Amino acid sequence: MALAQKYTAELKKFVQDHLNEDPAHLLFKYHGSAHFDLRFAVQQISARQKVKTKLPSWVADSSIVFPETLSLEQSSSEAAARYKSMLMKGQKMVDLTGGLGIDTFYGGQNFEQVIYVERNEALCEIARHNFSHLAHDKFVVHHQESMAWLINSREKYDWIYIDPARRGIQNQKLYKLSDCEPDIVKHWVLLKQKAANLLVKASPILDIKAVLEELPDIDRVIVLSVKNEIKEILLLSEGISDKSEVVIECVELSSQGETFTFTYEHEGLLDLQLSQPKRFIIEPHASILKAGGFKSFSETYHIPKLHVNSHLYTSDIHIGNLLGRVYEILSEVKSDKKVIKKLFPSGKANVVVRNYPLKAEDIKNKFRLKDGGDDFLIASTTMEGKHRLFHCRKVI
Repeated sequence: MALAQKYTAELKKFVQDHLNEDPAHLLFKYHGSAHFDLRFAVQQISARQKVKTKLPSWVADSSIVFPETLSLEQSSSEAAARYKSMLMKGQKMVDLTGGLGIDTFYGGQNFEQVIYVERNEALCEIARHNFSHLAHDKFVVHHQESMAWLINSREKYDWIYIDPARRGIQNQKLYKLSDCEPDIVKHWVLLKQKAANLLVKASPILDIKAVLEELPDIDRVIVLSVKNEIKEILLLSEGISDKSEVVIECVELSSQGETFTFTYEHEGLLDLQLSQPKRFIIEPHASILKAGGFKSFSETYHIPKLHVNSHLYTSDIHIGNLLGRVYEILSEVKSDKKVIKKLFPSGKANVVVRNYPLKAEDIKNKFRLKDGGDDFLIASTTMEGKHRLFHCRKVI
C-alpha cells in the first residue's frame, strides 16, 4: 500500500490523540477494532516518543512520517542539522546518504536545488512524502546506491554531504571511515571530482589524527557537542588552495555557541605549564579533550595543568566564557571515610575523576556517596605525582 493511502486522516488523528501512551498497550487495546494500519500507527507513536527531544519541530508536525528505529538512531538532531546548514550554501547540494532526511532538509536551506540519494526504498518513499509536505519543488529523491549514482551523474555540485552508515551487516557499530558504507576513503577522489566542497559526518569516537592522515584536502574538523556530550565529528573539504594547517573547532550547541579553535601544528610547538592547585579548578569541555587541544587550552586562557595526564587546569581568578566547567576549591580532603562522612552528611556529592587510581564509581562506593546536590568531590593527581581529593563547588 502506498504511503499516502496508509497515512490516512483517521490514522493521523489516532497518532496525535495517543502520543503519550504506551505503544505496546495501544497495539493490544485496539487490535481488531482499528480501521487503519494499527501497527504502522503505533510505530509512528513510538518513533515520535523516541525523538521528541531530538527532532522537536518534526515531531510537532502531524504530517511528518517517521521510519524505523535504526534510521532514527543515526539521524542528526535538529540542533546539529540547523548548525550544519550554516556551513553550506550554493546552488546545488547532494546528500548521498539521505536516511531520515533531516540533514537533507536543513542542510539544503541555502540551496536552490537539493538531491537526496538513498539505497533503502522505504526511506525514499518516506522522504518523498515529507519533502512534498515541507517544500514541494526543492527536493529530488533518488532510490539508488550512492556511489553508483554519483559515478553516473554528469554534474559537479557545490556541496556533497555524506553520513556513512556506522552499522555492519551483523548490526555491530563501526567507527573507522574505511569500514563504513559507503567507504569514503576508497571513493575520496571521486567525491572530490564531483563537488567543490565536501562535508562528512563521522562517529563521535573517530580517531581524528588518523583520518587526517587518510584523507587529503581536509580543511576543517568540527567536534560538535550538546550539553557536553559529543554528538558528531564533521570533516570539511572546502577547496582552500592556500591552506597551511587544518583548523580544529570545538563547538557546543546548547550554550551561546561557545567555540574553541586550535591546530595540531601549533599544539605541537607549545610547552606544557604545570602548577599546584590554586583557587579554581577548570575542567575542559569533552570536545576539547576529544580533539586533543590540551596545551592550546592552557595557552589560550593562561591556565596551567595540575599534571601532565590529569587534563585539569587551575587559576587564581575566575575565567568566564570558556568552553569548560569551573569549580572553586573549598578545601583539600583527606581520603578517610569519617572525614568524608562529616563533610557530606547527606551522603550526596558529585564525583569527578581525572588521572586517579580509583574510578568515580569506586570512590562513591568506598565513601557511600550518591550523585546530587551542589558539592563536588574532585579526585586527581597533581604535578608531584600525589593523589589528592578536593571539595569544590561549581561556579555558575
